[in-house]
Amino acid sequence: MEENKQEKRGFKWELLDFVKILIVCFIAAMGIKTFIAQPVFVEGSSMYPTLADGEFGFTNLLGLSLEGVNRGDIVIVSEENEYWVKRVIALPNETIECRDGVVYIDGEALEEPYLDTAYVEDIKKNQGYFTSDFGPVTLGADEYFVMGDNRVVSADSRVVGPFTRDQIIGKGVFVLYPLDQIGYHNQ
Repeated sequence: MEENKQEKRGFKWELLDFVKILIVCFIAAMGIKTFIAQPVFVEGSSMYPTLADGEFGFTNLLGLSLEGVNRGDIVIVSEENEYWVKRVIALPNETIECRDGVVYIDGEALEEPYLDTAYVEDIKKNQGYFTSDFGPVTLGADEYFVMGDNRVVSADSRVVGPFTRDQIIGKGVFVLYPLDQIGYHNQ
């Protein structure tokens, strides 16, 4: 009889311990998601060939807070309850425009080493251009101009306008799936 009471008491304590572990894990997961990393699922081809449709990974929230936003960074932006993966092209108080397929920041041609040169040339050959002309657009003190790496299909700041710093929620993407694409993409 004494043994039976210990089993029941043991079961209750084990169940309580299990619930405690679940609560601690939940709090830890929420802390990670809120302050360190957030899941990212790439939908569409606006960042191709840097990131491909269907890739899954995490974005760095902590790095965004510590390092800030720099030109060339891959960022996650929030647009009306949707999340987009784009690249920062122009920073606050800069003027951006594109003439004859060349992007200019404050009148200076922008070097874009992150673009796949062979891919860009192939698109130019087939479409006649890679980045369509726009602007000039002068950004405010808290505005960033973002574009996709696949300019001919990307909906970005050329369509919806600049993003403010509070709309940028993550920096870089660490791809986990598919397995043959594992790696960190930030610039």
